[in-house]
Amino acid sequence: MKTSTATSFVASYLDAWNQGDASAVMACMCPNGCYVDEAWQVEMTGASLLEELSEFFESYHYQYEVSGDILCGDNTISFQYLAKNNDSKGEEGSFRGADFITLEGGLALEIRDFYVLPEDREVWIRRESRVQYVKSGLSQSELGALLANIEHAMSHEKLYLDANLSLPKLSAHLDTSVNYVSQAINSGLNSNFFHMVNRYRVEAAAALLESDVRPLKSTGEIALAVGFKSVSTFYTAFHKVTGQAPGAYRRRFKKAP
Repeated sequence: MKTSTATSFVASYLDAWNQGDASAVMACMCPNGCYVDEAWQVEMTGASLLEELSEFFESYHYQYEVSGDILCGDNTISFQYLAKNNDSKGEEGSFRGADFITLEGGLALEIRDFYVLPEDREVWIRRESRVQYVKSGLSQSELGALLANIEHAMSHEKLYLDANLSLPKLSAHLDTSVNYVSQAINSGLNSNFFHMVNRYRVEAAAALLESDVRPLKSTGEIALAVGFKSVSTFYTAFHKVTGQAPGAYRRRFKKAP
């Protein structure tokens, strides 16, 4: 592959991320293309990837730029990047990562995204020009114990109320590795971190909507109170969990004057 071809593809791909355009990101990928988020150990394709990207762009605003050289093989591209938080000044909230992309017909067949968030203390190593996450498996007993700890942290300690809660933060709170927590959520709950936390937030919001407290809080106030960063993300997550919009849900429980 020519370097100019690789540079052009990376520019288009990062431009889509900088515009916060989920559809434009998908346009860079094959119809059967797979995106692998190595930090959360999640593979996404098709509609599920589009949904995840849309929710991510609603909540987070980063500016991505290439850091260093863009390397290419016959049908592969690899590059490092810096993601700057548009909501912060300087390097606060920024993070670095690396993408390894396999192309087919000029589009991405597979994208493996490796990154380390500012609060992430996990170990990353580079081998044979690939970044690989240091991981190991959990036994069934260890998995059960970790799931119980996760449930306690969310239900009793209510960590989901922290709008900046992340997988590394939860792992540090539980004094275990990011990979273990990710494995527990994926295999034990058949979910991922993002969906798990939103489910707890939606359940807390539903309880507030049912209580008909006086004075009544707006749905926007409730969204922020339970840990959501934006009302639009709250509406999407609430409908996904309950099958209803927050307003319709509240009317079911509203007391007559």
